[in-house]
Amino acid sequence: MQGLAADEPFVAALAGIDWSRPWFQPFAAQGAALAAAVQGGADVRVLLDAHAARLGLRNARGLPLRFIAQQALPEGSAYEAHIHATGEVPTRDNLHDFFNALIWLHFPQAKRVLNQIQAEVIAREGVQTARGGVRDAATLFDENAVLFVSVVPGLADALKGFAWQRLFVEARRAWGSDCAVVPFGHALLEKLVQPYKSVTAHAWVLPLAPDQAAGTSLDAMLAESLVGATRAGALRGGRSFAPLPVMGIPGWCGDNAEPGFYADTTVFRPGRRVG
Repeated sequence: MQGLAADEPFVAALAGIDWSRPWFQPFAAQGAALAAAVQGGADVRVLLDAHAARLGLRNARGLPLRFIAQQALPEGSAYEAHIHATGEVPTRDNLHDFFNALIWLHFPQAKRVLNQIQAEVIAREGVQTARGGVRDAATLFDENAVLFVSVVPGLADALKGFAWQRLFVEARRAWGSDCAVVPFGHALLEKLVQPYKSVTAHAWVLPLAPDQAAGTSLDAMLAESLVGATRAGALRGGRSFAPLPVMGIPGWCGDNAEPGFYADTTVFRPGRRVG
């Protein structure tokens, strides 16, 4: 699986990922192995193609998924439209695209849905300066989403209502049993290589017990949720999500063991969601 060796900045960036961090745990086994292979001189796209072929991954049109060099994207072609038309995912030697590929490997059904949403909007409206509500929401999801999984309505209500003390302090013992967060956005994962207190994700609520939130069941439910939200007109820009400062999640930051951690209103903003 040798190809063009990755450049030194990319190799160094991969070496800087601490796969033991809780937010990387869902992807650690595959991600660490891929990173090690690239550090050993393998071409990341060749490795990704092999994984995609073994998993039988395809785009929404049924074409085999492949990872190509960014420069192979034809001039003037929209990134999302190209993936939908060809199954080829332009992939650069950087962490942003590395994490994007990892999400394709772990959430292929949801990624197909998001890509189809984006491609259909582009086909209908063209590539515009402003993406519009639906495409904007799909892009926000793709880049910065986390999945908040819980079957306890009060916990989702606390998230949507900015009730940080209730969600993170009073319900602290509920985390891991009654609710959990699974990262999805690849730009979010890139930020979390060097985390900071104000990192905030776009949370998408799924009515699923945390012990069910793994593998294909989570991917299938997420894909179904996205399709349903699109049909219902509920996918509409940033209002589709609840903001979640991820360093507040119990176990994600040692400092948040102290209730005063959540008193920082520049991060844990007060107020309630409207609409």
